[in-house]
Amino acid sequence: MKTCVILAGGKSSRMGQDKTLLPFGGFATLTHFQVHKFAQIFERVFVSSKFDKFNPPLRLIKDLKEAEFSPMLALYSILLNFKDEHVFIIPADMPFLSERTIKELFKFTGEFDMVVPKDGEFTHSLCGFFSANLAQKAKELYEKNENKIGILRSLCRCKEVGFKGSKEFFNINDPKQYELALKMSRQ
Repeated sequence: MKTCVILAGGKSSRMGQDKTLLPFGGFATLTHFQVHKFAQIFERVFVSSKFDKFNPPLRLIKDLKEAEFSPMLALYSILLNFKDEHVFIIPADMPFLSERTIKELFKFTGEFDMVVPKDGEFTHSLCGFFSANLAQKAKELYEKNENKIGILRSLCRCKEVGFKGSKEFFNINDPKQYELALKMSRQ
């Protein structure tokens, strides 16, 4: 597998701070933890961010428009950098995804433009493999102010791969979830 991009958004209203900069797993930040983890699986790992905020520095793909928050803009900004490949994208705040799950998702990249996991509760639209060829569709949706990745899913060949249990899809949205994630990471 070739490329992974970690989405490192900004300050979260529920968190009260930028959760991607919180310490995690013995690393300076949650994002550094993710970069280290995925560097064991992928040839190249990048971080998608509006600006360079990491110390030590990480390989960045910056959003095309720094002042706007849009998942579709982030997706477009990422995919624009690649050609004829499927890029694995994952939020920085989802630290427990397994290599086994990534390999299971990867199996479907030859047949589909987008391959995302779902558990009993959610489809995880910003976690999975995305064809670089979706960049133009993402741009068009962004320009129409359509920011839900589910819309893009409906406009392309998308495979939703079911998984039992949701522990590995756990993401950190507030201080209690951060504390729980820290406990989970020690187990």
